[in-house]
Amino acid sequence: MRPPRLNRLLVLEAQESVADGSGGFAGGWVAVGELWAGIDARTGRARDEAGHPVSDVTLRIVVRAAPQGSSMRPVPGQRFRDGARIFAIRAVAERDADGRYMTCFTQEELVA
Repeated sequence: MRPPRLNRLLVLEAQESVADGSGGFAGGWVAVGELWAGIDARTGRARDEAGHPVSDVTLRIVVRAAPQGSSMRPVPGQRFRDGARIFAIRAVAERDADGRYMTCFTQEELVA
């Protein structure tokens, strides 16, 4: 298997809860770091939600692997950002037997 072409610099983001001062919490996204990635579109579909067309695209994003427990190791529930584009991470698997790369199965939702 030849190595993937990692030609896009993506920002890995994690959700963070911060006390809002009124006994509750406010959520937000914070940058964890940047990863070079290869992006491959898989499937897509269009649907209508509340009178607006919505496009769902499933993508496979490959990044270099990081050790278990590393903050730079993507996990489901995090997301990648590429400018205004956001890719929600749904699942993560090792891409090769040597554990050099990881495949992140992501979804991008676009509202027109």
